[in-house]
Amino acid sequence: MSHFTPRGARHTKRLLLTLLLVVAAAFVVASVAHAASSPAPDARTTLRIGWVQDVDNLNPFIGIQGTDYMLWHMNYDFLVGFDAETLEPRPELATAWEVSPDGKEWTFTIRSGSKWQDGVPVTARDVAFTFNYINDNELLNLATYTSGITKAEAIDDTTVKIYTDAPKANMLRMVVPILPEHIWSKVSGKAATSTYQNKPPIVGNGPFQIVEWQKGKFVRLVANPDYWGGAPKVDEVIFQLYTNADTMSQDLKLGTIDGALDVPPAQFKQLGSEPGLTANNATSWRFIEIGMNCYESPNSLGNPVLLDPELRKAVNWAVDRQKVVDVALQGYATVGSTIIVPYSKYHWEPPADSLFTYDPAKANELLDAAGYKDANGDGFRETKDGKKLSLRFYATADSPENQTAGKLIVGWLKDVGLKLQLQVIDAGALIDAQYNYKGDTYAPDWDLFIWYWTQDVDPNFQVDIYTPAQIEGWNDCLWTDPEYTKLNTQQAQTIDEAARKPIIDQMQQIFYDAAPYAVLAYTFQLEAYDTGDWQGWVHVPGNATGGQQGAVLYSYNNIDTYRFVEQKTATAAATTSSGNTTLIIVIVVVALVVVVAAVLLLRRARGRAETE
Repeated sequence: MSHFTPRGARHTKRLLLTLLLVVAAAFVVASVAHAASSPAPDARTTLRIGWVQDVDNLNPFIGIQGTDYMLWHMNYDFLVGFDAETLEPRPELATAWEVSPDGKEWTFTIRSGSKWQDGVPVTARDVAFTFNYINDNELLNLATYTSGITKAEAIDDTTVKIYTDAPKANMLRMVVPILPEHIWSKVSGKAATSTYQNKPPIVGNGPFQIVEWQKGKFVRLVANPDYWGGAPKVDEVIFQLYTNADTMSQDLKLGTIDGALDVPPAQFKQLGSEPGLTANNATSWRFIEIGMNCYESPNSLGNPVLLDPELRKAVNWAVDRQKVVDVALQGYATVGSTIIVPYSKYHWEPPADSLFTYDPAKANELLDAAGYKDANGDGFRETKDGKKLSLRFYATADSPENQTAGKLIVGWLKDVGLKLQLQVIDAGALIDAQYNYKGDTYAPDWDLFIWYWTQDVDPNFQVDIYTPAQIEGWNDCLWTDPEYTKLNTQQAQTIDEAARKPIIDQMQQIFYDAAPYAVLAYTFQLEAYDTGDWQGWVHVPGNATGGQQGAVLYSYNNIDTYRFVEQKTATAAATTSSGNTTLIIVIVVVALVVVVAAVLLLRRARGRAETE
């Protein structure tokens, strides 16, 4: 039996199937185009952090600011790093280490595969060069860490031995950037401490490279894609300098920057209430102090009355530390006492019967007994030989809090007959006064200052400052004491913590009783950062201390924040991009199924027609 199909009907079926193919093809093209045109994130991500403290110098043998040290750690590895959670030693450029039974020979295994940012391999020879270079040239900026090291020797590309003249307590906690021998071997020791600028781009081996610095404006770093620990999540970091901290806070609220360091206390709570921002009242290894010029030399340009410990003690009794905390720091600090912060296991707290408290009567009593009289009745004391007594008092322009404290201190010392002339100057100007020279002769030209110290995890750096070897180096108050110096040698050679702490306690007591400082407060780190658009911020240390966590934006011990912070939108965009790819594949597969089915139908229809 034959089946008759009208010609028109067969043509209509073919036409419908052809249209189906066209529609399917058009659907594929349109769907792919739509998926491919979905918004994609900018391929380059920039993290912007505001701060109020300018970079001093990018040369590790000249710069002294804490910001300098953080930038160096971003650009160069340490031999041994610091765990973000606990600040205990962790592998960095060295992956393992061991020490001889007598504590005088350390063997470090150096990471293979690390490269300098110009492509040259990093080897144990770079490590040996760094320590020998510091010691051979007596580079004081870092020599406080390397003291006791007699020689460093590269055994092979991945093994370095470091020899010491005695056990070395801080060997695993040295804040020393490892430098490329092929660059720094061309720099003389004299140039390293004077003329060599270490201009960007700086060749290091760290997770970032400093590529641009405009002093007074910003520092820009780019991610190192070949870093042994993996490329950072951001492509670049810009540290933007602000001369006005309030403007910095406003820019954070506007989204111009992603984080703000050293937020003014008045702005701190407000920033914490802003949607998408987190304000962190962090533990900080920092104290602020009145420093007094104790340099016993005819070349000193400081007022000689400050060589008298009785006058220095009177200054300590005359200041109201609690008022400094409450008014100048608006409660974001605790009252200070000694030169090791309370977060350290090495902190010593003076007993109540010798603790400097606010006692103007005690201050007046000491000054009277020491022979500082107000002979002319103008309310201000004279020197012991009857000359006018007036002291220069410097506060730095980058700290409104210290300026406020300075004004309070002027008033309190006036109450006990001491005249202070407060001047607000740039941090660089204060450094110039501290390191003033007349020709080649050291001639420090200042009387008192209010500033701060940020100290290391290990106490060695802080206690080593106040020794003769650090005059013209880190010793900013220029005080020394033979017994203190002897104890410093002992603590530096005592690896056992239980035996080392009593020595450092005794050193703190000697310093405290001599009163070259009036330690005012242990300040908190006030910072705020964007947690609405960014994730991966790392607290250092991570373990809470008295209900507080460590800082996120500032720590030269550990820089994991800048390695791991990333934009949330970038993560979402990557997911979207992955989803779009999957969608395209599904669309194409479905469309191909439709096309294949249509083709089969056409072929079957054509076969039937030809049979018929």
